[in-house]
Amino acid sequence: MRCLGVFCGRQVECPFVMYLIYTALVALGLLFGMPYWLFHMLGDHKYRAGLTERLGRIPDRLLPPVGRNSIWVHAVSVGEVLAVSRLIDEIQKCYPERRIFVSTTTDTGQKLAGQRFGQENVFYFPLDLPCAIRPYLNLLKPGLVILAETEFWPNFLRMARQSGARIAVVNARISDRSRRGYRIARSLMARTLENVSVFLAQTETDRTRLAEIGAPADRVQVSGNLKFDVASPSPPPIVERLQDAFEKTNAGPIIVAGSTMDGEELLLLRGFEIVRGRHARAVMIIAPRHPQRFQQVSELITSLGLPMWRRSLWSGENLGGGVLVLDSIGELAAIYALGDLAFVGGSLVEHGGHNILEPAQHGVATLIGPHYDNFRDMVNLFRAADAVQIVGPAELPLAFVDLVSNPAECQALGRRAVETLRTQAGATQKTLQALREFLDQPNKNEPT
Repeated sequence: MRCLGVFCGRQVECPFVMYLIYTALVALGLLFGMPYWLFHMLGDHKYRAGLTERLGRIPDRLLPPVGRNSIWVHAVSVGEVLAVSRLIDEIQKCYPERRIFVSTTTDTGQKLAGQRFGQENVFYFPLDLPCAIRPYLNLLKPGLVILAETEFWPNFLRMARQSGARIAVVNARISDRSRRGYRIARSLMARTLENVSVFLAQTETDRTRLAEIGAPADRVQVSGNLKFDVASPSPPPIVERLQDAFEKTNAGPIIVAGSTMDGEELLLLRGFEIVRGRHARAVMIIAPRHPQRFQQVSELITSLGLPMWRRSLWSGENLGGGVLVLDSIGELAAIYALGDLAFVGGSLVEHGGHNILEPAQHGVATLIGPHYDNFRDMVNLFRAADAVQIVGPAELPLAFVDLVSNPAECQALGRRAVETLRTQAGATQKTLQALREFLDQPNKNEPT
């Protein structure tokens, strides 16, 4: 089989040579990038978290015997963990004898996965080097590997398939940015994707794009977006505390700005200042996407002369007319329920946007910026139903004022979001049905 070489644009006939070259490049990249990583490790915990696990050292919590019938689910970060949570629950309900392990890449994803599935079942995904991957495959001996969205690691997919595991990519999507990169290396991708038994795409567009980058067309199905089936989380205690505080002090309207990125907070706060000029008891709850920016955003709010509290230090003070920084992990989805209005970040700057379903679940009127490429199909679905508003930086303050000044329209926008969400439910059951073919088969690692 012809597959892409990486030196001088030559084609390489032997798959072994392709993987050898790829592995060498990964190793060299890690070697030359070591000064960068060491520098960041000194000052940021997230770069140190799980380092030994990524290098192939099995954490002690996974060491008890696990048998030969496990399922390995990989979900990169918080969004993917949330997306597969209900699917994992359904699989465990139908196959209680099978132990399910969950790996993540990010620190925040690791924390949420530990809360959802138990620390004894969660670990960091290894680097795509044989020496890091092999210990996990030898210990877990998975019969089925489930990858959420688009985690196409050549060595991992090859070694997992060779170990006897079947591989399923669920909730698969190919963003515009990913599509361009994958198409450049289509020969490499085609060889890599041959290891996957089934691709369950979110939309017809994703099905087409998967085939374009080399996925065998007869293995690609459309099962919908698992994120439409994510149940609203049980509200943590902070939600009731905040609700009580708002009611007792007659605070409002409440604007929740979630998953904000650098460059967005200033625009949002300027808009809030205008709202606050008309509604003196207004409150903004702002949740930066990355924990390392909590302090930076807090300092920005203070520099603007706005009253500011951090959720971790708040002890019941009156929040009317001020800003609460949600410096916590895993609470934003429930906090959206408190809002009269929500803004979902990563969209005023060219970051590609974030998931708009969390505020939609609570029937909260939702605004986003014009940059939502990573969620284009989802946003377009809501736009067609007039269930989300898209605004640029200049329009943002006026949109805030218009919606908080027109409660009937604000509530109607939220109701349309709930209805749109309801019409898209069912992806979890479709995905589970497609996976039964592999879940019902004897594990190839297990003697019959």
